[in-house]
Amino acid sequence: MRFTVYQISRKGGRDKNEDRMGYCYTRDAGLFSLADGMGGHPEGEVASQLALQTLSALFQRDSRPTLADPIRFLNESIIASHHQLLRYATQKSLLDSPRTTIVACLVQGNAVYWAHCGDSRLYMVRAGKLVARTRDHSYTELQDSLNQIVPMGERFNPNVLFTCLGSPGKPVVDSSGPLLLQSGDRMLLCSDGLWGNVSDVAITDQLAQRPLADAVPELVEMALRNGGAKCDNVTALALEWEQAENSDSVGGISTSAIGEEVFASTIQASVLGQDVADELDEAEIERSIREINDAIRRSSQKKN
Repeated sequence: MRFTVYQISRKGGRDKNEDRMGYCYTRDAGLFSLADGMGGHPEGEVASQLALQTLSALFQRDSRPTLADPIRFLNESIIASHHQLLRYATQKSLLDSPRTTIVACLVQGNAVYWAHCGDSRLYMVRAGKLVARTRDHSYTELQDSLNQIVPMGERFNPNVLFTCLGSPGKPVVDSSGPLLLQSGDRMLLCSDGLWGNVSDVAITDQLAQRPLADAVPELVEMALRNGGAKCDNVTALALEWEQAENSDSVGGISTSAIGEEVFASTIQASVLGQDVADELDEAEIERSIREINDAIRRSSQKKN
């Protein structure tokens, strides 16, 4: 694989930055993820960090050096992250569980896959055009979709989500892929601090017209300027597929020379003094897997 990556996180007008981002890769697969810890609940920074740690640990465990089923991996690892947050709340005797949104993008071979829960977004730009964007798990996005069928009344608060990781109910996880990649394709993962203050058109234009090392920090600065003194934290992680033959460009990475067992990651191994992969409860993961498979089976039967 050959790709260029650029990531940045800036504290807005909040007391602390609860956003987290990072990526990890083997010779033939790469996982890029971003999480936004939710205010109004305890330890949002722990929620976002633990979610990324869980994904990274499972990616390291399962990518040898590729994943047998990328979509299944994304769904199962995000659900596993959810259970980790519930376990953490129980272990710490918290009255409320830490919560976070998450978006993850997986590249393998010449294809890309992604999944998300909440309102952290993925944008994909190809040949100057926006070809894909995740739909937020918010009542506003749901209302926008329903408005195309039946006109709705009063607008919902755009910050209200109907699902996230760490909540009492089972999280909703949407996934997409595979989509075959073309040289020059760009993916942006970002928190709502960015897309909430910069339009989709501006995001697309910046990604289409400028190198990542210029476009991404400029988008972050635009969000901070537009958001003003009370701006949310702004975090972005972007990658470009096969940007150039020269892997020495800013953020350029080539994996062709690394061995099958090599694993690289920018995600901190653990903030909790534990090995996330070893701490995962197999019974909970298996139960989550069965729930996902049952939902897929029911969906297939409806289509038939």
